[in-house]
Amino acid sequence: MNPEKQLAGFIAKFTPEVAALAEAALAKMRARFPSAIQMVYDNYNFLVIGFGPTERPSEAIFSIALHARGVSLCFLQAGPQLPDPGKLLRGSGSKVRHIRLEGASVLDRPAVKALISHALKRAAVPFDPSASGRLIIKSVSAKQRPRRPK
Repeated sequence: MNPEKQLAGFIAKFTPEVAALAEAALAKMRARFPSAIQMVYDNYNFLVIGFGPTERPSEAIFSIALHARGVSLCFLQAGPQLPDPGKLLRGSGSKVRHIRLEGASVLDRPAVKALISHALKRAAVPFDPSASGRLIIKSVSAKQRPRRPK
């Protein structure tokens, strides 16, 4: 099956509000990073679309994560080390921090653009602007949490 159609099917499992937000956020990220390899993981807890310069998951720089109650932008490599004067980043992991997206316009805020810029500078492998991006379905979990709130 076509990866775009598969991804659309995964997104359709969520409420219309979460699905619309995810599609808008993905459109913005795709426009900003057209050379990104997008890796899709339809996991037990989340639907995750990673954005990286290669097919190696460890080199992904960002991801859009969908769960039953919303969508987040995740900073995958240097989350704890990113300068965050606005205290936007959430999470306590050793590698990843995230921002909850109330709307896709959050991605256009100066403070969020600054975080994205800092994450790009700290990336282990940078995006190659001459590469052509593509979408890859990496894994689909047979068992999943409900994609809509009860």
